[in-house]
Amino acid sequence: MLEDPIVNLADVQELARDVVVIPNRNVDLVPNVTLIGGTGAVLVVDTGLGPRNAQRVLEFAEQYARGRRLYLTTTHFHPEHAFGADVFAGAATYLVNQVQADDLSTRGEGYLSMFRQLGEPVARELEGATIPTPDLTYDETYELDLGGRTVVLRATGRAHSKGDQVVTVPDEGILLTGDLAEADQFAIFPWFPPYDVDVSGVRWIGVLDRLLADRPRVVVPGHGDVGDARLLAEVRDYLVELRDETWVRRDSAMPEETVAAEIRALMIERHPDWRLPEWIDRGVGCLCAEHAGGA
Repeated sequence: MLEDPIVNLADVQELARDVVVIPNRNVDLVPNVTLIGGTGAVLVVDTGLGPRNAQRVLEFAEQYARGRRLYLTTTHFHPEHAFGADVFAGAATYLVNQVQADDLSTRGEGYLSMFRQLGEPVARELEGATIPTPDLTYDETYELDLGGRTVVLRATGRAHSKGDQVVTVPDEGILLTGDLAEADQFAIFPWFPPYDVDVSGVRWIGVLDRLLADRPRVVVPGHGDVGDARLLAEVRDYLVELRDETWVRRDSAMPEETVAAEIRALMIERHPDWRLPEWIDRGVGCLCAEHAGGA
């Protein structure tokens, strides 16, 4: 049975000076929510699923900020990360990359409908949810001055979604990845043909290679425990493994169902402690399509 997807404020973790994370406690459809402060402003990263979670996050942020200006950003457009942003209207400036803004406007309603079918706990949290419209957008990189600290927002290009964005705190070596990385679980492939085929396993590998080259000290994944650069390497290596095992079977012209079944068993054997094996098949489907397309 799905646990209620509630942002829990009980165990807020301090990552560095004026940087805290509200951990997801490995609850499905709850993201890690991070607050980054400077002398003049505080940036909130991700909202939780729906208005009630976002209201909890906003109230915590206002207490944390103690009169400092609030900004909000979301790592990508999926509902547990962004579908509470409207609660922040009037209290914070909502800032994302332009492609993510496009994702919200073109994909948002479809994802809202889909998530409402995931069970009563999810539907309850999405009561009253609306698709947010950002206040500010940027194309590739945005340097946000919080006062004595600059946070960098960077669009990565298509990977987990078209509008993925990472957030870095350069003075502390902290990287926030959204769902480009999750700890101790199989990578989430939102592969739902014909409705959404924006995820790219091949491009995702390239994005993680670039993030690894930056050598972050602390990595905050979209879901799961905070780690370091080894977390990025673990996800990258899994995606390479998934790609290679998929493509070698596609080269032998095996049916996709057989490919998925073989690889699912293999990945579970290699990663017996990881959560959410249901995403393996969708990853195989995505990579089969990329193989066929000559990616």
